[in-house]
Amino acid sequence: MEYDKKKQPAIIIAYPYSQEAVEGAFVQKLEGVGLNAKEEKGLFNSSKGFRNYKSAIIKDISVNSMDYIFKVEQKGRKGSNEAILYLIVNKDGNNILSTRDEIVIATAKSYLNDMLPQVEAFNLELQIKDQEETVSKAEKKLKDLQDDQESMEKKIKKLQDDLKDNAKAQQDQHKEIEKQNQVLEAVKAKRKG
Repeated sequence: MEYDKKKQPAIIIAYPYSQEAVEGAFVQKLEGVGLNAKEEKGLFNSSKGFRNYKSAIIKDISVNSMDYIFKVEQKGRKGSNEAILYLIVNKDGNNILSTRDEIVIATAKSYLNDMLPQVEAFNLELQIKDQEETVSKAEKKLKDLQDDQESMEKKIKKLQDDLKDNAKAQQDQHKEIEKQNQVLEAVKAKRKG
């Protein structure tokens, strides 16, 4: 794994969940014990995407203060349900995989494996949130359709009223034509001839 412009040995674990679920679960777990990461950002930052917990104590790994550097990447195409988590652990400026600190390496691997229930739970919350959004969109679409129906019914009522008004106007116009024809006949009758 390349971090800080150099190759670093890392502990690697794959989870059968999305990158968002894996990363979210880890951030939530570490924030739950009071740890906040410095997230590497920036367009030209070679360490972009890493979460760095400097001088942190994760008791499930070690009681000593160490630097924990996490990165989660989606395995395969976007949307696939497999993510890879990389963990670099530095103790006194040295990578524990390089120093072969077997106890810390074993506890770190165990910690990552034991995170599966938290990742599953976080993934479930993401699914619930996605489904709530889907339901909300469907409800909004129904509301829009109901509003459209109401508008159309008002237009139909107006058109029906307009039809009645038109039919009455036609009747009135027929009467007017009859009246005017009578006047015409009366005027014609006055002809000499």
